[in-house]
Parts: sequence; structure tokens; C-alpha cells
Amino acid sequence: MTAATPKGERRRQALVEAASALLVEGGFDAIRHRAVAERAGLPLASTTYYFDSLDELITAAVEFHGRGELASCRARLAELSHELTDENVLVDLVLDLLVGQDDADTETMLLRYERLVATGRRPYLRPLMRVLSTELHALIADIFARSGRDIASDRVEELIALVDGAMVNAFIELKPDPRGVAARMLRTALSRQI
Repeated sequence: MTAATPKGERRRQALVEAASALLVEGGFDAIRHRAVAERAGLPLASTTYYFDSLDELITAAVEFHGRGELASCRARLAELSHELTDENVLVDLVLDLLVGQDDADTETMLLRYERLVATGRRPYLRPLMRVLSTELHALIADIFARSGRDIASDRVEELIALVDGAMVNAFIELKPDPRGVAARMLRTALSRQI
């Protein structure tokens, strides 16, 4: 594996970004060596040159996408820190992190849950998903702390489970606004004693 040169690093990064885009568009099944190479504009052999396996490429794509989501939310948190006492701003920011931006389509929201469920069938993703989950929990705790609501880590886990359950049930029941359903449930939970 030689991604140590600037050209090698650029090519490897192009493959990761292409795989991440395919993941967003079509889920895990969309990430194939040929599709990634074509999307990146690189020879097919480059996928096996820079990655030992398709699993390694998928892991890199999931990490790139997951870290991008976390970075985007951190940037929004920095912008909105002074507005977090407004419950609507707080709920929107938490939902942006957990289910995607408020203008996200259903496919984008489904990707998060597909990624979580896929970990059960793709054990090679488990270590990465544990790390990303820890960072997600810490970021949500930080959001609540900046809003003036210091909450325990088990309560953060509870609120995430509440949103996840609301989203999955809304998908199953074909509700037209799964994010709205999750927002209502999160507001109700926040109105109770934290």
C-alpha cells in the first residue's frame, strides 16, 4: 500500500469520497470496486491497490461520511451556541445530527439507519461504529450542556434511542414526516424533568 506520496494520498482520498457518495446514493450495495473507480475517475486496479479489500474501502467510506456529519454539526453548534436556550433551535440541531439536515429527503434519513443496522451484518464496521457512536454521544451531551441542560450520559443514550425508535416507527408506518414525528417525541421528552 503506497498512499504515502501526495499523488497516492489524493487518489486514495478520491476513492474514499467516491465510495462515500455511492453509499449516500445507493447504500452499501452500491459500493463496488468498478463503481467506485468510475466515480473517482481512476483505473479499476486503484481500488485494490489502495485498499486490501472491499470491506476496508466500505469502512473508509462510512468513516468519511460519519466524520463529515459530525464536523458539520460541530460547525453548526459553534454558530448556534448562543441560541440553544431556544428549544426549537436545540431540537433542530439534535435532529440534524441524529437524522440529517431538516431539508434532507427520506433516503438520506434512511441511510443513517441502514448504516447502523448494517453493522450487525458487517462485523468489520463495529469498531468504527463504536468510535463514531462515542463521538456522537459526546457531541449531543455538549449540545445539551451549551443549552444550559447538563444531562447524564445514560439520559443522552435514552434520548437517542427515543429519536431512533420514533424514526424507525415512522418509516414502518409510512408517515410522511418522520423527522416531525421524532421532533414531537423529543420535545415531549425534554419537557419532562431531565
